[in-house]
Amino acid sequence: MKPLEEAQTFVIGSCPPMAATDVEFADAEGLVLAADVSATEQVPPFDNTAVDGYAVVAADTATGEVELPVVDEVAAGAASDHVLQPGEAIRIMTGAPMPAGADAVVMVEDTERVGDDRVRVRATVEPGAAVRRAGDDVQPGDLLFPAGTVVTPAIVGVLASINARTVSAHPRARVAVLSTGDELVEDGRPLAPGEIRESNRRMLAGMLRETGCDVVDHGTVRDDEAELEGVLRSAAAECDAIVTSGGVSMGDYDVVKAVLGRIADMTWMQIAIKPAKPFAFGTIGGTPIFGLPGNPVSSIVSFEMLARPALRRMMGHRKLARQSLVAIADDDLSRRPDGKVHLMRVLAGFEDDGRCHVRSARAQGSHQLAATALANAIAVVPDGDGLPAGAEVAIVMMQG
Repeated sequence: MKPLEEAQTFVIGSCPPMAATDVEFADAEGLVLAADVSATEQVPPFDNTAVDGYAVVAADTATGEVELPVVDEVAAGAASDHVLQPGEAIRIMTGAPMPAGADAVVMVEDTERVGDDRVRVRATVEPGAAVRRAGDDVQPGDLLFPAGTVVTPAIVGVLASINARTVSAHPRARVAVLSTGDELVEDGRPLAPGEIRESNRRMLAGMLRETGCDVVDHGTVRDDEAELEGVLRSAAAECDAIVTSGGVSMGDYDVVKAVLGRIADMTWMQIAIKPAKPFAFGTIGGTPIFGLPGNPVSSIVSFEMLARPALRRMMGHRKLARQSLVAIADDDLSRRPDGKVHLMRVLAGFEDDGRCHVRSARAQGSHQLAATALANAIAVVPDGDGLPAGAEVAIVMMQG
């Protein structure tokens, strides 16, 4: 059996980042920058007020209370052409440009309007009070976001503010997902003997979307080699990767294995983990294909440990793995020696002691999806007799 780390190195190393493209900044959210982004404009572009109030000459407020004539009013998006003189005030709204001659702003809460054209100032302010200087946030030439940065909504806002209309980024991977088998039922009708309801494809499509991929759903393909070959060749030509489940065990003779063995360059693995020991990886015309085991829990674990980090690398991510923690086991994590690392599904959460604690997500069978559905972490339990309650255990979070 192949160690998990060796399998991960092989699969991830076979999935290099996709070529970068120029993307409109508004469409870049969630993508990974392929080139540094530096500012070409200053932000803010001009001195402006941080508050609603009155633009003044700070020295006029030295006595703590003064009455000044209001000679103009300026809102955000406008500007005053009046050069403020000592002994005058201009009504000003948040974000509006500072009038020439003014060096401070008094908050409206510290003033009282006197009639229509005068204001009483009841506070002393220093030069620069409530003024946001031009370039206070960003200066031309500043390196804002290095290559490898994931574009968040806040970064989109910054790109807009510096007029970066396009950025170089790795695209989202278009990933085909399909299931195979005459036994799979999707239409809600009563099951006949030997039939099961299709679930893996829908589950994997959601996991792919959570990874940041664009999903191309090829549906359920019948157990027909010619039909499956056609679907796989079409998917390989149109997509960046393919995910299938089932038909990858060493003893299986399945149409998936038969077709992939003929049209793809495949590596069939037995990995020293439980669940998800069988796994296949290869390429069809250069397009990676991930062959996950058919049991639903095994499919989840294979995806998390092998397919997800490889797809993230294809999309330019530098952080490939989920967050890892050392947690406290609140339950016995029992197992028997078998030469494998057991990847147990657990419920993880931080307790009052500041430590992350985990408890088993009930049944651990590779077919028992309902017991796994609420798990938010995988506990890595080394070969042996397991871990007692109270022991430390390495976990991999399955969220975030």
